[in-house]
Amino acid sequence: MAMLTDTLFRPLRDLRISLTDRCNFRCRYCMPKEVFGPNFQFLPKDTLLTDDEIERLARIFVSLGVRKLRLTGGEPLLRPNLEYLIARLASIALVEDISLTTNGSLLTHEKAKRLKEAGLKRVTISLDSLDDDTFMRLNDVDCRSETILSAIDAALEAQLTPVKVNMVVIKGTNDTQVVPMAERFRGTGVIVRFVEYMDVGNTNHWEMQQVYPAKDIVNSIHDRWPLVPVQRSQPGEVATRYQYADGQGEIGLISSVTAPFCGACTRARLSAQGKLFLCLFASSGFDLQHYLRQGESDEVITDQIRSIWSKRDDRYSELRSSQTMVKSKVEMSHIGG
Repeated sequence: MAMLTDTLFRPLRDLRISLTDRCNFRCRYCMPKEVFGPNFQFLPKDTLLTDDEIERLARIFVSLGVRKLRLTGGEPLLRPNLEYLIARLASIALVEDISLTTNGSLLTHEKAKRLKEAGLKRVTISLDSLDDDTFMRLNDVDCRSETILSAIDAALEAQLTPVKVNMVVIKGTNDTQVVPMAERFRGTGVIVRFVEYMDVGNTNHWEMQQVYPAKDIVNSIHDRWPLVPVQRSQPGEVATRYQYADGQGEIGLISSVTAPFCGACTRARLSAQGKLFLCLFASSGFDLQHYLRQGESDEVITDQIRSIWSKRDDRYSELRSSQTMVKSKVEMSHIGG
């Protein structure tokens, strides 16, 4: 069977699966407390994809070329019996990688060990500052950085490697933490990925002047410890990589705003309700759960996904303008980062 590609000849290789729209953090750039407050109505649990439905859809996506699965949220560690689901996904032939993106607050040493035993390969943990005042102001639930540092240690101990740490850099908020973050993880085997602040969703009041450009991040680190560019390890990789010239590890830059990588995007996103989104900045998705719960066959669902992907032409970051930014976009808590 010919490789499935979209209108820009991008193959389908990566599937990001949101396990829940709920999160125990209220990060300013994702789920601000004034919107996602105590009276916010999250998705009813009976509308979320079940483990059976997630496994079934994953198998279908793998038949179409997906080789990497990433579990996201919300906060995926809030999903009950997560190890059981991971074990089921790990049993799917041709799946090369299962990873998890988490804020780390619930990742204990025992939890990390169980996830590894179930078949999880690696984790990406969010940490936006080592300074507690800054970090607590960003997560808005008084979680201290030491909690997340402990989670990183747990992931390393469980060999959920390479462990990656995502830092969303917001100009005027935590940009002074770039060099300290690089210093903290140099020589540890942990890869810090500095993420430009993006206009995801509709509630974070994003403005272009809040973006701290990737080139400035690189320059600030390079001035302290010289960096050497590294080739992308595979097509579709989102991060621009650099190694420390002295061999003390590497960093990554995710620069969706200043250096878009839409042309190499191989990712589809599945929401917790089973909607297929073709772009992080999409305004609408395609309801696959409807087909599951109407009793449609795998063949019918496969044909639907093939038809949807083959017509895909999304490249929001390359087209970003004052006109495109006004459109309503799905919240990141529904489809992960």
